[in-house]
Amino acid sequence: MSLDFPNAIRRYEPARGCVSFWGSEASLEIMFQIELDVLRSLSPAIIDGSESSFLVAFDLNRSAILGAARAAYSKKRGGYHRLSAGNFS
Repeated sequence: MSLDFPNAIRRYEPARGCVSFWGSEASLEIMFQIELDVLRSLSPAIIDGSESSFLVAFDLNRSAILGAARAAYSKKRGGYHRLSAGNFS
């Protein structure tokens, strides 16, 4: 089976400094978090520090983010992955 992202839900979590989203493989749910600094670097022109700007940045970069999530998951299969700048170089 392969990692899929059937649910487009993402959640802004300022206390954790990230946006969280979920993927699945077969019956397993995998949690991903992308650091807010990564979203700032992916879309610097639209980030104003608000929740909505981080979620828009996530949506605009969804393909790259999901690609990085798939790559991270393929290296280490686990139920949780936090994506940082190193996942996008």
